[in-house]
Amino acid sequence: MLLALGLSTDSGNARPFIKSHAIRLGLDFSHLAAYVPVEPDPCTLTPELKHLREAGASIAAAWFTLCGCSALFPVEPAIYDLVVSMSDGLRRIQVKTTTSGGPAGWQVVVGRRPHSAGNRALRVPYDPEVIDYFFIVDGDLTMYLIPSRVIAGRVGILLRAYTGYIIGNARGLFGPDATVKDPASTSA
Repeated sequence: MLLALGLSTDSGNARPFIKSHAIRLGLDFSHLAAYVPVEPDPCTLTPELKHLREAGASIAAAWFTLCGCSALFPVEPAIYDLVVSMSDGLRRIQVKTTTSGGPAGWQVVVGRRPHSAGNRALRVPYDPEVIDYFFIVDGDLTMYLIPSRVIAGRVGILLRAYTGYIIGNARGLFGPDATVKDPASTSA
């Protein structure tokens, strides 16, 4: 039926849209074949840096969990992305990712925009009394754990100044022989 209407069978919302109209109109659609989602072939899935922002909190939670810490996602919107149970208590973690870099290295925004119409307010630093650590993943998938007091007052940083806070690399998520382009090795 979707094909007859000129709609994509891969669309996630076309089927419920048509079904809801049929229900509203009192049409019987029980004779139509059940929807069977097409499962992606795992061999064709390819990680891409364009999804790093969405993956950042999951990468952070996995790292903390592998370290033996419980990582919790806040149920309601909060200024932090994770709460982690560490040996010295609960710690609030702000996760940041970046694929922005240049000849000087990876740059990351560590500020936030206060709630405003259109989200156009100038960035402000996070309060170090509210955030305990920044967990940062750069475009090379290098992971940093930086105490908020170390970068207090800043809204942007150049990560090469924080190499002492590198805790690992998640490059293996891109495959066993993955290489990611370093912005310092490209021309401006």
